[in-house]
Amino acid sequence: MTQDTLAKCGLSLVVLRNVPLFAGLEQGELEKLGRVAGRRRAGRGEFVVRAGEETDALYILINGSAKVTNCDEEGREIILAILGPGEFFGEMGLIDGSPRSANVVAQEACELLVMSRADFHRCMQDNFQVALKLMHILVQRLREADRKIESLALLDVYGRVARLLLEMSDMQEGRRVVVRKTSKQDMARMIGASREMVSKVMRDLENSGYIRHDGDQIVINGG
Repeated sequence: MTQDTLAKCGLSLVVLRNVPLFAGLEQGELEKLGRVAGRRRAGRGEFVVRAGEETDALYILINGSAKVTNCDEEGREIILAILGPGEFFGEMGLIDGSPRSANVVAQEACELLVMSRADFHRCMQDNFQVALKLMHILVQRLREADRKIESLALLDVYGRVARLLLEMSDMQEGRRVVVRKTSKQDMARMIGASREMVSKVMRDLENSGYIRHDGDQIVINGG
């Protein structure tokens, strides 16, 4: 191998080691995946995959972020999920052979690892724990989808915004902080509301002391 190839393989190993799907794989198996995984860059706003395309690969985000989107009957964008480093997409179509079910668009410039259908299938056949982990992750995503449907059906916009903030937050130094910066427009597209209503709810939550801004971060008080 050339030094450049070795360097790329080394970076791939670092990424793969931090992907929950491949947690627990031996070093040798990770090295095999690192050698076959390709690379792709996407600029901000660029489509990584489009709904309806043939599913031919698994994508893993190395850096940057991407949003999973679809459109309603009137052509308005709906954001199904926002993905960050270490997260992956494209696995469902690799399992059942269906076309892509949603668009994935780079929210900011990002770099991705790409694993072909054949290599992904080989990985699952050789490593039962990967197949088991994949089932676990798919069940988690199904539960998340159920919660979103429940929110849309049962919660008002205040409740949906509050739940979204909690879902996007994490504990940092004893504080619950929204770790993923998301525009109010994107928040509105995630919960099925208008940007103006989301802005109003955010102001009300801040005025009532439930949240506060600390620089670019949102801190959830009492979290």
